Amino acid sequence: MYATIQRWGNSQGLRIPKALLDALGLRENDRVELIQSDDGIQIKKAAAGHRTLEERLVAFYGKPVDEIPRLETQEIDWGKRAGDEAW
Repeated sequence: MYATIQRWGNSQGLRIPKALLDALGLRENDRVELIQSDDGIQIKKAAAGHRTLEERLVAFYGKPVDEIPRLETQEIDWGKRAGDEAW
């Protein structure tokens, strides 16, 4: 299958035939990842981009949110100034 690179505003664009998009499960406005190689460009469907705060915390700590220890809500006294910090 062939396509032609064409001007699209100040950039260049490539039209991908609908049959190819349908076969890959891609739709309009889907994010894709472009991977450069020595002799071409690979186009892959991008992994889900948006994650909630809860999903990020679970990925970071490796356990459910209700098992993540809570930070103290009280102000912590870190002692007197030791360097050139601005207070």
